Amino acid sequence: MALTAGIDEAGRGSLAGPVVSSAVILPESYSLGGLNDSKLLSPKRRLELFDLIQKQAISIGVGFETESEIDKSNILQATYKSMQRAIGNCKIKPEKALIDGSSLPNQIIPNEGIINGDSFVPSIQAASIIAKVTRDNYMIELDTILPEYGFKQHKGYGTKLHLEALKEWKSSPVHRKSFSPVKRNLPSIQWYIKHNKIGWLGEKLAALHLIKSDCRVVAMNQDCSPYDKIDIIAKKNDTMLFFEVRTSIDSYSTILEDQIDKNEIKQLYDSIQFYIKKYSISTEVRLDYILVTLLKGDHKFNWIKGLSLN
Repeated sequence: MALTAGIDEAGRGSLAGPVVSSAVILPESYSLGGLNDSKLLSPKRRLELFDLIQKQAISIGVGFETESEIDKSNILQATYKSMQRAIGNCKIKPEKALIDGSSLPNQIIPNEGIINGDSFVPSIQAASIIAKVTRDNYMIELDTILPEYGFKQHKGYGTKLHLEALKEWKSSPVHRKSFSPVKRNLPSIQWYIKHNKIGWLGEKLAALHLIKSDCRVVAMNQDCSPYDKIDIIAKKNDTMLFFEVRTSIDSYSTILEDQIDKNEIKQLYDSIQFYIKKYSISTEVRLDYILVTLLKGDHKFNWIKGLSLN
């Protein structure tokens, strides 16, 4: 029997974040009671099935296409690419694919589009669950960085709450600029200056850069009263990382560790010690400094790792 993968996506209609696809090859015999389209499952059951699918599937692949990649092409082409990535990321490669909806063009293996396949094809249903839970978890992580938009609640879809946040805060770096509700709320540098949000933007960009560097952002603007706040707290492997972020406009420059004020570093170390004691942190810790430079239509980072008082 040919190894057949079911393929589905999540996030196609969202205003922010990536579109995520999954390819799942199920064995001939499995125990996945209540398997259904992920949208029709309760969050609790969806998570339960997510774990069961990971344990029982022959192979699982996941593919991401970011918001910037969506804007460069269009959501349909980005969805196709995410599905192709999902197939490619399967450790055990399928010989055939069943796609929810239309067939997948430019694919080297035979594939068949099945309208409403997520309502009755088990492997597609499993793929829909993997894709949705994976994307939901990513959007919840983005909510830690961008709580102003409520991603934890709506996962980037165009709810009333989200549209109101767009009007108040304008679009963020993870919004899809080609989508109409976002396009109507694109901020300019002048808007950030007028509303005193240059530093705010720099911290968001720095935190998003950390995610791409395989860090998990734990907190933003952590209050350590009576000491200074900590701009970003993240974790990578077994190390807790504390970040001070500075943002400048137009002129990209580098900064050396010995150019950073030692008194500022001392104050940050006091804040870190306060946080470590308050939350009983026992892992290795490190203080880093990120300089974000906002350029016309772009930005750059200067990341200094491991600041010391010496």
